[in-house]
Amino acid sequence: MIPASAMRLPVTGRELPAEAEVARKRGFRALSVFSLVVFAITLGVAATCPAAEVNLPGLRFHLDDYDAPQQISGALQIIFLLTVLTLVPGILVLATSFTRLAVVLSFLRHALGVQQSPPNQVIIGLALFLTFFIMQPVAQQIYDEALAPYQKHEISGDEFLKRGVKPLKDFMLKHTRTKDLALFVALANDEKPKNAEALSIVSIIPAFAISELKTAFQIGFVLYIPFIILDMVISSILLSMGMMMLPPAMISLPFKLMLFVLVDGWNLLIHSLVKSFQ
Repeated sequence: MIPASAMRLPVTGRELPAEAEVARKRGFRALSVFSLVVFAITLGVAATCPAAEVNLPGLRFHLDDYDAPQQISGALQIIFLLTVLTLVPGILVLATSFTRLAVVLSFLRHALGVQQSPPNQVIIGLALFLTFFIMQPVAQQIYDEALAPYQKHEISGDEFLKRGVKPLKDFMLKHTRTKDLALFVALANDEKPKNAEALSIVSIIPAFAISELKTAFQIGFVLYIPFIILDMVISSILLSMGMMMLPPAMISLPFKLMLFVLVDGWNLLIHSLVKSFQ
């Protein structure tokens, strides 16, 4: 007979003595009993502890009261600020001059024939700061007519919203085509407004956006003309010289850059874009 000490049991690819297997099982049972004891003690402590009561302060937000700025709690201010911040990118892109500037600068880069110069970060940054420069009078008007009186408790919340939206509406209506505005008024099934103040901001913003896109495409077309003519001239010269295997874009790119620098293209372009909003 084979003694018990010589018995081997396969465990995780190795063979252990029978005594080691028995010890391992005893250790598992002891650990399980210990876990149950700890769990029971935890339940007992939780049962003896009194229930914690959390009292949250009431939040009130009234725009109709002159004392509204003093009644807004800190938590509600944070919530309101986060909500506004989520809308800032859409307002910045669609309700300001940013769309026209960014699209025209992108057209200029493609017209020159350079793919990544200036890079997207430079184009977006330049368009962003030009937007701040162009929209500065509108922002100053909003501050003088709406924000400053509201902070001094001279107007109510509803009046603050009306005065704050009016300068932005006037700016967008000044650069919105009547045809585009009539399109969104008709799509909204609204009655024909009697004046500009009766127009909804929901109809003005998309109409202003597509008007800006059309204007930007028109400017882009004008930008393309001199560079296309230069490309045609370079292609004709290369073809007449028999250099058909030489890419015309490679030869015309330095000439386009030289032409753009000689006429001070950045100054002319930025001057024309800023003046188009004045």
